[in-house]
Amino acid sequence: MSVGPDAATGDIQPPQLRRPLATTWRIVRHQPRATVGVLIIVFFVAVAVLAPWLAPYSIDEKVGPVYAPPSSEHPLGLDDAGIDMLSLMMWGARVSLVVGFAAALVAMLIGGTIGLVSGYFGGRTDTVLMRMTDYFLVIPDIPLMLVAAAIWGRSLSNIIIIIGVIYWTTTARLIRSQVISLRERVYVKRAEAVGAGHRRILFRHILPQVIPLIVANTVLTVAIAIFAETAIAFLGLGDPTLTSWGRLIENAFSHNAITVDAWWAIVPPGIAVALVILGCTMVGQAIEDTLNPRLRVGHLSVRRFRLRPLQSGDPV
Repeated sequence: MSVGPDAATGDIQPPQLRRPLATTWRIVRHQPRATVGVLIIVFFVAVAVLAPWLAPYSIDEKVGPVYAPPSSEHPLGLDDAGIDMLSLMMWGARVSLVVGFAAALVAMLIGGTIGLVSGYFGGRTDTVLMRMTDYFLVIPDIPLMLVAAAIWGRSLSNIIIIIGVIYWTTTARLIRSQVISLRERVYVKRAEAVGAGHRRILFRHILPQVIPLIVANTVLTVAIAIFAETAIAFLGLGDPTLTSWGRLIENAFSHNAITVDAWWAIVPPGIAVALVILGCTMVGQAIEDTLNPRLRVGHLSVRRFRLRPLQSGDPV
């Protein structure tokens, strides 16, 4: 990234994200929480990709008694059907992560497009798009997902689209506010004065400036999408033909795992969901702090603010 003064006015130009991969790598190397978050995500992604080779047993094969406790042969015990929980966890990671990343991509495309158009054109376009965003924003998430899944079906693609369509609103509002600010910058006004079209201004001058914010918000949306998929599956509206972490928890509850004290059927998938959400949150916040100067300054000011006892000579 580079920041330089305008030759004519001395106005400071916004940072240019010329090499996003190199910038992201520097964030990961220099921020411990980003490093930890990336390691968590990479670990679960590797487990999901290598599940066919790493899983010790088939997830369609009964290998022992129902709810057998953890042992040397089955470190995470067995589930309500006598299937190895470790193997189920590995295969479940594939579905949960696919839903998380794919739904976040859908939300990014919808929210990013609406935010760019609304913030750039303003006027009636902004009013219509923001009213539509407000309507989606006030609708309760879980009930809407349940109704949509019940109407359109419980396939994996439908669940991805449902989650993406519901959670684009935050991205749209965030990008809109940033674009409104960029729209008034000197370099944008100068591009308009020399006859640059809307497409050139949007894709050459504005979009590169909001990419860091889009990336950070997308990573955070991955965590939200994984949690949403877990909630849908737990409530019995997930894809019944696929194994996910949410479905493992739902199966355990519906088959009385708590009654028989089979904690190993519930705790491992719950911990996996929590860890992935934590990793995505750490990475997303680190990118925001590093690439958005306003957020970074605000966060630092909060961290450095300290209260001290009121002295006798201090003004009231």
